[in-house]
Amino acid sequence: MSAQSSESIEPNLTPMLDLVFQLITFFMLVTNFKGASMDQSLKLPVLGSARPLDWKGKLEPLMINLGSDGKVRSEGTGHEIEPFIKREARFVKLQLQAAGTEFKEGGELPVPVIVRADKNVKFATLNQVIRTCQDVGYRQFSLSAMTREP
Repeated sequence: MSAQSSESIEPNLTPMLDLVFQLITFFMLVTNFKGASMDQSLKLPVLGSARPLDWKGKLEPLMINLGSDGKVRSEGTGHEIEPFIKREARFVKLQLQAAGTEFKEGGELPVPVIVRADKNVKFATLNQVIRTCQDVGYRQFSLSAMTREP
């Protein structure tokens, strides 16, 4: 018997590791992180005619989660309305500049605003959100509702 037959043969794990890495990369790319911007604890009003927003623009719509306390909720924390909306508008303007799109100061931002307001939010608070959005250049609005009780 030769010395080679007594040695154990180890499999080549490189192709398997390569496949695992590609699968991880694939799932990271296709994971929808948009759901993270929606606050699931809000109790939306119920409307029978509610339907999803059809949007085919390049930039993502601005999602505003308005809690019953009158604060904008983002990633688990509450923010004051005006500073939050102004910061988001600055971010959209920077995205437009980076894409080479001209934006006139005081012009319309080409991004719709989706307001997900808790059903206990006062109308005055909702009106303040819409007026603040209009002041910074947002003109397209959509209010979210549920088609039936969960």
